[in-house]
Amino acid sequence: MSDSEEYQPPKVWEWKEENGGTWAKLNRPTAGATHDKTLPVGKHPFQLYSMGTPNGQKVTIMLEELLEVGEQGAEYDAYLIKINEGDQFSSGFVELNPNSKIPALVDHSAEKPIRVFESGSILLYLAEKFNRFIPGTLAERTETMNWLFWQMGSAPYLGGGFGHFYAYAPYKMQYPIDRFTMEVKRQLDVLDKQMANQPYVAGQEYSIADIAIWPWYGGLVLEGQYDAAEFLNVKSYSNVVRWAESIAARPAVKRGRRVNKFWGPEEEQLHERHDASDFDIANHLNITMAST
Repeated sequence: MSDSEEYQPPKVWEWKEENGGTWAKLNRPTAGATHDKTLPVGKHPFQLYSMGTPNGQKVTIMLEELLEVGEQGAEYDAYLIKINEGDQFSSGFVELNPNSKIPALVDHSAEKPIRVFESGSILLYLAEKFNRFIPGTLAERTETMNWLFWQMGSAPYLGGGFGHFYAYAPYKMQYPIDRFTMEVKRQLDVLDKQMANQPYVAGQEYSIADIAIWPWYGGLVLEGQYDAAEFLNVKSYSNVVRWAESIAARPAVKRGRRVNKFWGPEEEQLHERHDASDFDIANHLNITMAST
């Protein structure tokens, strides 16, 4: 069907397994496990099952930030869930997250293990557990929550809306691209105006609001996510770029964005993380491979 042909919805919609586009074979209208598989469990208090997408990066960045400030109770094992291969539909993963979306976290430091799913919920859980990266006053905490929930509501327009139709759909369609481009540029303008006179999204202090928003919008303006940097003219949002660059320079962010990533340059990948030394080992291997 071409962009100009009008789609006539059927009286009752029926699922067609192959509907075209990247990731199409993974989409289905039902929930639940497709296969039996037990998830591994490591030695640390937190067990993370994820992939290094923006939503996955939120949690690994948060855990690395906690470790950076000395919270050793935040040590974690990060196991790779390849969503492109359907790992999120295993029985073990579905038990942790009935919605079959990464990331999923289990806290084994509690008397009874606690499952936590949805990236925003995980960030809030960790912030409250360690009393870090979340303000103490009611007004500042509420402002942080405002922006945390802004991200949860806004990013689907960026990823599932703009990203899908601009980069992943089986063919280009003007109406949805125009519609979601307008919305993404509006979102970037919201952020740009918000940070015109302050260093971070929610105010003067780095918080879980920044940790939630940066993997999506920082990736967009710094790394050309969806190969759309020029199309969106991201450099025109100077306050967003400044903010994104400052967060990208943080040591914990540099580490966290690598975890559970298996694509891109070798030096940016760390498929699984079970100890802080894994970063050094990966760096050594990358240097050795580059020199041979």
